[in-house]
Amino acid sequence: MTRMIARPYWYLRHGETDWNAEGRSQGRSDIPLNARGIAQAEAAGALLARDEAAYAPVARIVSSPLSRALRTAQIVARAMVGPGAEALPVAVDDGLQEVCFGDQEGQPMGDWYDSWIAGDYTPKGAEPFAELRARAVAAVNRALDGEGTVLIVCHGAMFRALRSAMGLPANVRLPNATPLWVQPPADGTVAWSLDVMG
Repeated sequence: MTRMIARPYWYLRHGETDWNAEGRSQGRSDIPLNARGIAQAEAAGALLARDEAAYAPVARIVSSPLSRALRTAQIVARAMVGPGAEALPVAVDDGLQEVCFGDQEGQPMGDWYDSWIAGDYTPKGAEPFAELRARAVAAVNRALDGEGTVLIVCHGAMFRALRSAMGLPANVRLPNATPLWVQPPADGTVAWSLDVMG
């Protein structure tokens, strides 16, 4: 099993969409940000601009190609700099796109996530959790293998996979557009640590 590169990074789930607000599974369905999601992305950018130096300044942004994540990344990139300044460029990695939930996409979020994470159940046409985890680790390792500290703008199920790879309980719902500072294990520990900004 491939391990994550032991470097700290920023992680941000995209802003809210209408399907988030309705409690529906999105997966690969390319649902755009709603007005609240746009405002959340702007607030996340302002929060990062205010507090990033207390951890490590964002040098690069890498995003999922799905529009809800990419637009969040673009809004954050602009919000983090002052008027007239050039925004950080946003790179896209197809490996960061959300899991395919198969026939569960568009359906109300159910109680099957624990079984899916355990490998006991995979919705018809969906990506098994073990495959998602391998893909997520590979994509984050590509993002970490560069100069400076990266901000990864991505998705909720992707972060469940990353939590699993980082030795943390996997089935934890990540709020929309809440920046996380993610650090590798300290000496003598197994799990990574997360600082929630806000």
